[in-house]
Amino acid sequence: MKIAVTGKGGVGKTTLSAVLARLYAEEKRAVLAADADPDANLGLALGFTESEIAEITPITEMRALVNERTGASQENFGKFFKLNPRVDDIPKRYAKEKNGVKLLVLGTIDVAGSGCVCPEHVMLKSIISNLILGDEDVVIMDMEAGLEHLGRGTAGCMDNFIVVVEPGARSLQTYRKVKTLAAELGVKNVRVVANKIRSAEDEAFILENVPEADFLGFIHYNTEVAQADRQGRSPYDFSPSAVEEIRAIKQKLDGATK
Repeated sequence: MKIAVTGKGGVGKTTLSAVLARLYAEEKRAVLAADADPDANLGLALGFTESEIAEITPITEMRALVNERTGASQENFGKFFKLNPRVDDIPKRYAKEKNGVKLLVLGTIDVAGSGCVCPEHVMLKSIISNLILGDEDVVIMDMEAGLEHLGRGTAGCMDNFIVVVEPGARSLQTYRKVKTLAAELGVKNVRVVANKIRSAEDEAFILENVPEADFLGFIHYNTEVAQADRQGRSPYDFSPSAVEEIRAIKQKLDGATK
């Protein structure tokens, strides 16, 4: 199962990604959590310490590795480089493990636009496309905010998109755009998790605007998740209520993908 978690900035993508990863690890599944967000906060949410994270260099910032695999150099930059570099060994070599989850910090591309074809983009797209593991293995990607990754096509190989939304029109607009773009990439399964729900009115708003077939569940606002974030702790270890809500979301996702 390969899951890309996306949505507007600040909606709670990283919290959902981290807890899902920990829940799959509970089942002794091989779990690879890939951080493709420029803020790269997934490590803290998984339970890594700040000092452990400081030792991790994002793949797209490993200039020597990118040049080696793509054949790019200062002399031929912008002219010739491999579009299909070898990347199958990258997760095993560079992922760091904590709490049963392997974390791979991918980094991002600074150049905006769907036409970006640079060595870093080629590496990123190749790595994501090659995250093909065994039947019982799980890949969870915490994507950058917005739709840029869809425009570049770097997430077209994922089995499922989960769009995290808040109870608001702009957040739901992002979900609809993701669904349209994902369909163009051949990704049919675009589902919704509603986060920071505070009232029955919030729940009703979501249910009125999201088709039942796309809806996975609610994560209600609670101060435990906020406290975990302030302390740099994993919400999995700090908020039993959030974990149980995400466990129910996971069960529905698992049932839908069988």
